Amino acid sequence: MKICVFCSANQQIDPAFFAATEELGRWAAENGHSIVYGGVNQGLMECLAKAAHEAHGRTIGVIPSMVEKSGRTSDYVDVEIRCDNLTDRKQLMMDQGDVFVALPGGIGTLDEIFTVAASATIGYHQKAVILYNIKECWTGLVALLDELQQRGMMRGHWRDYIKVASSLEELASMVEES
Repeated sequence: MKICVFCSANQQIDPAFFAATEELGRWAAENGHSIVYGGVNQGLMECLAKAAHEAHGRTIGVIPSMVEKSGRTSDYVDVEIRCDNLTDRKQLMMDQGDVFVALPGGIGTLDEIFTVAASATIGYHQKAVILYNIKECWTGLVALLDELQQRGMMRGHWRDYIKVASSLEELASMVEES
């Protein structure tokens, strides 16, 4: 299975996020899964790819030309898919991934989560998005989604498209069910 992971490219974040990300990368590789990710050599992206690579897993980096030009492409990319921009990157990642996991991240990660989930709500695919709620990083987002649901802003139930896992064991089970 190809697990597409969205996550931060920042270095100055809680070390617990790096530990959980490394554990995920290693677990994916040891269980025969490939990692699809943004291909950047910084932050959780680099941590994930390094862990998967060192556990003899395969990484697929979807790399916009701006990242490549700036020299921020990871050395742990096994298969490089080049693209022009972030819009192309999201589409290519959606095409490549069988399931999507969101680790802690910022605006780009939120954009990726909601692009994939919105595409599922209107029938473009039936792939799951899983928020890996490490140290409750997604708890505020979950509360916001619940509030929007309660206010009638969504048709259907957001939890049909976005799952929440609080441990690697929960995450692994959700990935395997996908």
